Amino acid sequence: MSPYGRKKSPRIVITGAGIGGLTTALSLHAAGLDDVLVVEACPSLRAVGAGINLQPAAVRELTELGLAEALDGVAVATARLEYHHRYGGLIWSEPRGRAAGYNWPQYSVHRAHLQDILLSAVRNRLGPEALVTGGRLVRYEQGREPGGEPGRHTVRAHVAGRPSPFSCDLLIGADGINSAVRATMYPDEGPPLGNGISMWRGVTEGPPFLDGRTMVIVGCNARVKAVAYPVSRPDGSGRCLLNWVVESRTDDGLGEEDARGGADWDRAVPPEEVLAHLEGWSSDFLDLHGIIAGAPRIGRYPMIDRDPLPSWTDGRVVLLGDAAHPLYPTGSNGASQAIVDARVLAYELAHHDVDEALSRYEAARLPQTTGLLAAHRRLEPDPVLRQVEALAPNGFLDIRQVLPEERLDGIKSCTRQVTGVDATALNARSSWSVAV
Repeated sequence: MSPYGRKKSPRIVITGAGIGGLTTALSLHAAGLDDVLVVEACPSLRAVGAGINLQPAAVRELTELGLAEALDGVAVATARLEYHHRYGGLIWSEPRGRAAGYNWPQYSVHRAHLQDILLSAVRNRLGPEALVTGGRLVRYEQGREPGGEPGRHTVRAHVAGRPSPFSCDLLIGADGINSAVRATMYPDEGPPLGNGISMWRGVTEGPPFLDGRTMVIVGCNARVKAVAYPVSRPDGSGRCLLNWVVESRTDDGLGEEDARGGADWDRAVPPEEVLAHLEGWSSDFLDLHGIIAGAPRIGRYPMIDRDPLPSWTDGRVVLLGDAAHPLYPTGSNGASQAIVDARVLAYELAHHDVDEALSRYEAARLPQTTGLLAAHRRLEPDPVLRQVEALAPNGFLDIRQVLPEERLDGIKSCTRQVTGVDATALNARSSWSVAV
């Protein structure tokens, strides 16, 4: 039973129409909280980004929001994760998604396709008026609305170029790693933190590799590694979209400046800049050099995050997703955690008054994501994989001649730490859906 009974549900403003913000809007609507407005800084929502992975925990939540069919139509159900030496030798392989015992798949999908699904659902379910674009939040303030209900707490969200603020009972900051809501909440925090690793990313059309459902991590030496996976099924010509990332500890002095926004991270770079880090690499199952050379656009980005916060709430203001807990992409888990945040917050708001709900949401999610942040910063299982490189720099035929089985088994526990949940726990957990 909703704590609001027949009373009017709270007015909720969400800043940010990314994966976290749109999932929050859908989750609130599904929980019977219909007075929701999403305010997005971009004047128009366009298809941007590259591939992402959705862990089974997130796929479960999107399924319970009624999006399973749409998601399955654009995504690849990832079946395996494999680690390979830079000369192609297999170091480790493990099942993912349903093959690993989950009741839901793990999906690899283009971020733009996922956002389109979420955006279409928000417009269809909440109405087109539930989304305002071109509204860049600059700050918020709290207090009692002049002439309003006695004792009613109001948040005023000030948007650039708008003569009057949006007033609401709850402001949800889902506005990303450079969140204006977080900056208002913690004005002395400063910019994101870089770790000295640069990432080059692109999406290339090409033939699928291995079984067409495998994510591979290649290289894993002390400085450079690459990640590749399909984000679409093969088309009539047998080609699909391949997402790829190359990571390198560059030591070029740019890391801290780039993290602080001193460099143009939205510019395209030539393939030669990336290929220089992969000289001599080879593989009989993946033409990584050809994929990179054929990318229509390559972007360079810093690997950045932020230190964990002591609290995500300030009165009737709360953080969610990357605004609350930005993570390195090493665990393929950032978008998934934002989706879980959205579902937990909506569930608590449907069952408790706003203040109690925010307290419960923070108690459930902040410790878990703080642990995940620490696991992502350890960059595991890279230490094990660097050991392989040190022992067999010229490659190998059988990894068990390089490392014993029990040492390799440690990789599995590492990957579980950066996804945050095992199959048994997720399958057994009760649903966060709300009967309305």
